[in-house]
Amino acid sequence: MNQLRFILPTVVFLCWVAACKPKEEEVTPDVTATNPDWTAESHGNDVSPNYAVVFPQEAVNALEITIRKTQWDSIRTDMKAKFGRDFGAGGGSPGGGGIGGGGNGGVPTFGTGEPNYFAVTMKFNEKTWTNLGFRLKGNSSLSSIWRSGIYKLPFRLKMDEFEDQFPAIKNQRLYGFQELSMSPGYGDNSLIREKVAADIFREAGVPAAKTAFYKVYIDFGEGKKYCGIYTMVEVIDDTMVKDQFTDDPEAKGNIYKPESTFQSFVQSQFEKKNNKEEANYGDVQAFITALNATNRTSAASIWRDNLEKTFNVDHYLKYLAVNNTMVSWDVYGAMAHNYYLYNSPTKKLIWIPWDHNEAMKTSGRNAVSLAMTEVAKTWPLLRYVAEDAVYYAQYKQYVAAFTNNVFTAAKMGTLFDKYHNLIAPYVNGSEVEQKPYSNLTSTAAFTSELATLKTHVNTRNQAVATFLK
Repeated sequence: MNQLRFILPTVVFLCWVAACKPKEEEVTPDVTATNPDWTAESHGNDVSPNYAVVFPQEAVNALEITIRKTQWDSIRTDMKAKFGRDFGAGGGSPGGGGIGGGGNGGVPTFGTGEPNYFAVTMKFNEKTWTNLGFRLKGNSSLSSIWRSGIYKLPFRLKMDEFEDQFPAIKNQRLYGFQELSMSPGYGDNSLIREKVAADIFREAGVPAAKTAFYKVYIDFGEGKKYCGIYTMVEVIDDTMVKDQFTDDPEAKGNIYKPESTFQSFVQSQFEKKNNKEEANYGDVQAFITALNATNRTSAASIWRDNLEKTFNVDHYLKYLAVNNTMVSWDVYGAMAHNYYLYNSPTKKLIWIPWDHNEAMKTSGRNAVSLAMTEVAKTWPLLRYVAEDAVYYAQYKQYVAAFTNNVFTAAKMGTLFDKYHNLIAPYVNGSEVEQKPYSNLTSTAAFTSELATLKTHVNTRNQAVATFLK
């Protein structure tokens, strides 16, 4: 009996301890057990995006990606099912509309859906990220590169895409970034257009994604290969809006990646990048209604007032002045893509430019002219701005300011030289881009394209002088 007096309290105490112990599923997985490189700063999601580390402006980072042979085979199977051709199979190019309409009204088409994500391993900054999402991305560029059998493919990274299958990577980040886009500079022998165009927009007061150069090495299942210089591009709905629009630090306003000409509202043409659970498209519906109102010419001031209640026209005019001056054809006016709309709580719908590898080119498709007189009504946002005297006068002022203050031969020459010299050692120096791991015409073309860019600036300045007479 005396023994029971001591045993019973002990049993009760042990039961109480057991009851207080957290259940197994409530315990946070020990990520360091599966990835010893994991730190709160590098892999965690409770830190601010580290732009200095991920987007350096004075250095070229290196990225290594390992794709298992079975995964590369699955990527080919996925692309063949959606695109209709295997890697390197050649064939035609995807459809699309040109200036003033045509084709399918300017709405780009490619395949039957976005390529799938696959869980890969990545090394960066002497650390490893496991089971992050990797998928191919793009439209005409992806189509052309894929058909040509070039391994320097455009792709996208999502750090926590597979967190449900791999709980140890829950909320995995790359120094605070969840998603990143990798542009291979397709069609750009200079390999700097994506970078400099984004810099130019921001210098002119038009928010645009941050960018940085990367040497990229990819193992497609048969050993690591050097795939040359990429431009890493910040994802708009991940960090860009939060970083550059201080009136909405949590980016709660709707962010769209449209494929619309704005002739009418078609919900499927307005892909939501956030607030996806809310079926509320009232902001863009109101914008399109105001844009296409019948009082546009009969009561122009009322039309402008109503339009400005839904859309930041002044910001768009500034964007338009920059884009039309430096020239970028693969945008609204030729194709109904390569832009975002963000509904700022204080500035209304804001136009955000995207995808600049076709910027500052005079060859290829015709771009929208400075005067915009050739633009058809199938592109109402361009046509109606050009036809409104008040908006057109403001647009011309922005063209003059941009040309005089930003897009000068001296400033652009310095910018071009800086980035050309920064990446040159990794294009035709200590490391060389070469097919089938490069889209360059030749390394000689990389060198000569620098002069082409500088000549382009002079040519456009002359065109502006003529336009503003």
